[in-house]
Amino acid sequence: MDYKDIFLADLDREVPVSRRVLERIPDGHFDWKPHERSMPMGYLAMMVATMPEWLGMVVEMDELDIAPKDGPKFSPAPLKTSADLVRALDAAAKKGKAALQGTNDTHLATNWKLLAAGHVIQETPRHVQIRDGVLSHWVHHRGQLTVYLKMLGAKIPSIYGPSGDEKAG
Repeated sequence: MDYKDIFLADLDREVPVSRRVLERIPDGHFDWKPHERSMPMGYLAMMVATMPEWLGMVVEMDELDIAPKDGPKFSPAPLKTSADLVRALDAAAKKGKAALQGTNDTHLATNWKLLAAGHVIQETPRHVQIRDGVLSHWVHHRGQLTVYLKMLGAKIPSIYGPSGDEKAG
């Protein structure tokens, strides 16, 4: 099985789970955060909704500078409701899937760089960056988001099995 087929299967599994979590985001709480050093819930939810699009960056670009010295800062499109988040997830997953479908193992074995202000933070084969920097990172932030939801009293959907609030299915 090729890397891209494994990653496409990951997307097919994880997108519906992320959708169920994003559907539970209570409107009007996007600025809420559990601690002063925590991300606001809306920003965290936006990351969960849009991270599948990062697959395209890893496949199609040779490097990404997340804090260019003289360049523009990342400014995400405003997502104001859980419905906006779900639509963003669907669009991001479509872009990520298209990027994966257009690549191969030879390309995924080539190195990709993550930079900040021109300095290399990471340089790994693309398939490692996809697994660690996109897919595992995405799941990590989705887990954080479920903690935020629980703290606000929202019901947590089943993810990899039943939750305390919902049977698997």
